[in-house]
Amino acid sequence: MAIKASQVKELREKTGAGMMDCKRALEETSGDLEKAIEYLREKGIASAAKKADRIAAEGIVSSYIHAGGRIGVLVEVNCETDFVAKNESFQDFVRDIAMQIAAMNPKYVRREDVPEEEVNRERAILRQQALEEGKPEKIVDKIVEGRLRKYFERVCLLEQEFVKNTPEDKGRTIDQLVKEQIARIGENITIRRFVRYELGEGLEKREDNFVEEVMSQVKKG
Repeated sequence: MAIKASQVKELREKTGAGMMDCKRALEETSGDLEKAIEYLREKGIASAAKKADRIAAEGIVSSYIHAGGRIGVLVEVNCETDFVAKNESFQDFVRDIAMQIAAMNPKYVRREDVPEEEVNRERAILRQQALEEGKPEKIVDKIVEGRLRKYFERVCLLEQEFVKNTPEDKGRTIDQLVKEQIARIGENITIRRFVRYELGEGLEKREDNFVEEVMSQVKKG
């Protein structure tokens, strides 16, 4: 069913959750507001939203080195207390984030980090592509925005689907994973920054499927 903007607004006001999370919750519950609130609580999204403004200045820098030393990742993830930073569950979560970066090669943490000139350039390219495909002028902008969302899902870590999702978790993003962790530990968590190195980066070399290789390491572990 089609979800109205007014429904999303009302749910957001009641829970403090983000617009996309509210829209998804309403879609999953066929527009039932109370069920959508419960959905957000079960996913930990409602409680995570309330903690989003709390300062997270502790945390850890974790690394992931792909088998054979071909890819290396350093990532900084912040939490509120040193106690949580030393928690094994939190450290496992951070290692999963580092593995995600190794496998999916995001360029930025979040959409807001993408430079405006890069977004404008990508939008112009997508618009030209749509026009060359013969798409009607009146729907080109809508098509471009849809494709731009796919672009953000590719280059922004928080918008990527988690590589370790099970079939039951299909569609769960890193942003949702973070919110689930916030609900679990009761502290605000932020992925602050990362760097990814790939052996021979910039040099001509054969193509490899790093997602499959990383996932094979997960299964072996």
